[in-house]
Amino acid sequence: MLEASAIICAVRNHGEHGAVVRAITRDYGLFVGYVSGARSRVLRPVLIPGNSVAGVWKARGGDQLASLSVELAHSRAVLMEEPLAASAIDWLTSVTAATLPPEHPYPPLFLALEGVLSAIEAAPNAKGWAATIVRYEQLMLSQLGFGLDLESCAVTGQTHDLAWVSPRSARAVSRGAGTDYQAKLLPLPAFLINQGPASWPDVLAGLRLTGHFVASALLTGRAANVMAARERLVDRLVGAAD
Repeated sequence: MLEASAIICAVRNHGEHGAVVRAITRDYGLFVGYVSGARSRVLRPVLIPGNSVAGVWKARGGDQLASLSVELAHSRAVLMEEPLAASAIDWLTSVTAATLPPEHPYPPLFLALEGVLSAIEAAPNAKGWAATIVRYEQLMLSQLGFGLDLESCAVTGQTHDLAWVSPRSARAVSRGAGTDYQAKLLPLPAFLINQGPASWPDVLAGLRLTGHFVASALLTGRAANVMAARERLVDRLVGAAD
């Protein structure tokens, strides 16, 4: 038996009344469980991606999924009424569920996801949290072994005036070394290096950068279908920036 706080990441109906639920925990990673009665009036408001719950997983015989019972700890359901916030939560939870291997702990990702969701709740508009989406994707790439190397230029080795990233090597390129090749490179927004504030153009450049590597390194095969959620989010963020 496992008892842990968790964030609901994906809910898939199974059978007449139940659902298969994926939820991320801080110390145990992504856990999958079967929730009986998931479509009841009591549990439907609880089993919403982005909600924080107290979960209890109990092993069942054979190859059956563990049974999961949940108690609501913090609801973010009200955010589902706001298209931009709902799109952000849909993407964050979908990509987490699709990319993390089950039962491998990633404490930094759990804490970061909790932080991004809290930022979405707290900020009056997307400008207050949009950059955290980029940073979450950057952290996810790093945690799963596909981190961007933004420490020094891949060509000269210099650590200053870094302006682009190679889409092949994921390494930074300085302004001087990349000037003649910038059409083939991805812009590197400064906030990903110095952790400072980000303008809307910086956020959109950051989304283009991390999105390239999330798609090419993490969301391959069947997992690629969740990119549609990201496209909806980016479209809405572009609209908010106009």
